Amino acid sequence: MTRRTACVLIGLAAGVSALWLTVAAQGGAPAAQNRTAGKTRTYYVAADEVTWDYGPGGTNRITGQPFGKAESEWMASGPHRVGKVYKKALYREYTDATFTRLKPRPKEWEHLGFLGPLLRAEVGDTIQVVFKNNLKFAASLHPHGVSYLKESEGAPYHDGSGEESKRAVAPGATFTYTWPVPERAGPSHGDMSSVLWMYHSHINEIAEVNAGLVGPLIVTARGMSKADGTPKDVDRELIVAFAEISEAESPYVQENMQTYMGDPNGVKLIRDPFSVPLMVNDGPAGTGDLGQGDYSLKESLNGFLFGNLPGLTMKVGERVRWYVMATSNFELHAPHWHGNTVVIQHMRTDVATLLTMGMLVADMVPDNPGVWLFHCHVAPHLRGGMQALYTVEAKQQASGQGRGKPAAKKAEASRRTP
Repeated sequence: MTRRTACVLIGLAAGVSALWLTVAAQGGAPAAQNRTAGKTRTYYVAADEVTWDYGPGGTNRITGQPFGKAESEWMASGPHRVGKVYKKALYREYTDATFTRLKPRPKEWEHLGFLGPLLRAEVGDTIQVVFKNNLKFAASLHPHGVSYLKESEGAPYHDGSGEESKRAVAPGATFTYTWPVPERAGPSHGDMSSVLWMYHSHINEIAEVNAGLVGPLIVTARGMSKADGTPKDVDRELIVAFAEISEAESPYVQENMQTYMGDPNGVKLIRDPFSVPLMVNDGPAGTGDLGQGDYSLKESLNGFLFGNLPGLTMKVGERVRWYVMATSNFELHAPHWHGNTVVIQHMRTDVATLLTMGMLVADMVPDNPGVWLFHCHVAPHLRGGMQALYTVEAKQQASGQGRGKPAAKKAEASRRTP
């Protein structure tokens, strides 16, 4: 290196150092100076006891027929079966901190089913959840992805902080969670403009998630949200949880058996080799056989089976974003869209891979109108009713355009009149 070159390099280094000293004195990097302070988005959420129907109406909407023998194993009640109606614990949104009036769920979000309310934020915002526990057991909200201090983690375990007991919200109590949303909670380089996270109770997580205490959380990239919080580059959003629910794991299992079974005393709760509880009847007296198998495992989509999930609607040409997630049992799912394709992680496909507590984002621009099947391709899940229908409506043509319009027909008729 020549003396001249060394002098040039030293000068450049000094210039860069001076620039960053100036920036630091002004409060941050140049890009940071253009960022406005984020919003605090406040939600009022309670954990409530709810009677839930996995198949309202008693119809398999995939076949168009009433529930029959094929569906009865999961949907029919009887001496040793609960059927399709269960007591559950669900997150529900209220209008304010009095928790006296439920916030109506808009029609475009009716498909959320038993999922908790959608929580939204843009990178740089803060989510604040005022949570009331209306259950008979302790519960919490534990979020994925966002930032939190220990008191807002919602998960008690021995971490040396001495705060374990404070993270469970006792029955009847209220607690406010505060979750900042930093850059690492939003889309990464090459991601779409929004990402899916989830939240759930984490005191006795296995029992509480199977009871229904789980919900979605969407984070949009900085500057990419509309006024209502939705991504600017999306026309329609849909959230579907491939939720395998073990009602035998629920804290309400005994109550549901007593309420909905004709002969609850003829049923045993046993554990399989993985210590998973199963509902089985005693079998013929004196034989020692277990008899009928366990049908308390519900292969649901947002809490619905056999096509009963409502509201998966869109129009041809819309930019549709599907947020797909799974729950906490031993799960492997293969979501499959009939009729149209999606883009997931820059790959075009019509089948995705979804593991336990997995979360993925799939973009679709539907070009094929009609009513289409959306289901899990794992055979036992398909058999158990993990199926839904989604509807793509045709584009409405502008007046006077296209074939078969009244004006065009009238002109054609006048030309043919002698």
